[in-house]
Amino acid sequence: MADEPVVDEERWRQYQVAREQRIAYKEKPRSRVGAVLLGLLIFFVLGGAGAVWLLRHVGNNDAAGKVASYLLGGRETFNTSAPDVVNQIQRLNRLETVSYSVDTVVEGKHQNTVLPDLLFGDRLILVVHGQVIAGVDLSQLKPEQVKVDGRSVTVDLPPSQIFTTKIDTSKTKVFARTTGLLVQADPSLEMNTQKMAETQILQAASNDGILDTARANARLGMESLLRGLGFNQVTVH
Repeated sequence: MADEPVVDEERWRQYQVAREQRIAYKEKPRSRVGAVLLGLLIFFVLGGAGAVWLLRHVGNNDAAGKVASYLLGGRETFNTSAPDVVNQIQRLNRLETVSYSVDTVVEGKHQNTVLPDLLFGDRLILVVHGQVIAGVDLSQLKPEQVKVDGRSVTVDLPPSQIFTTKIDTSKTKVFARTTGLLVQADPSLEMNTQKMAETQILQAASNDGILDTARANARLGMESLLRGLGFNQVTVH
């Protein structure tokens, strides 16, 4: 009976040792999981920074750009050659950027300076629907008008111009026609009046700034085209 306290003390010691081992076993995997998560976080942060660096330098002509292009498979996102850019633009040929439509009333007549119109006059009133189309002829673009510097490009467009002025005969109507009692109607009067209408419509379009609008629209279209080719800094004059 005297040995029982020794036995109980030995059991208690074994219990404490086992308990400490269980605690150590449970804490160890947790520390490993934390280390793995931290490593993954660092990996993704560094990978994202590297990807941003590559995208910012790819296409440049400096050393960093060459390294970025090589790591991304050696592909060029756009052609930095000015002649090739000129060729791409010239393919658009006549770039129609604005269409001006107008309805106008035009009078054409033959008058006799001595005899009254009631007897010898010929008068025509037309309601004319016309259209004026303007834009920029990009086929006239010259290589010296395009300057390329890395991912920056500057383009001096040719001047805007009127491409066509035409009368829509299907929407043009004779409003009134009066012919003197002693003369026959002139068959060419309507055609001549339409030519007068073309001149008036062109003048109206010019007064409304059709050439300025055509150039502004051409600049917007050209900026969109050049950014589509890969340039990130575009200046169009």
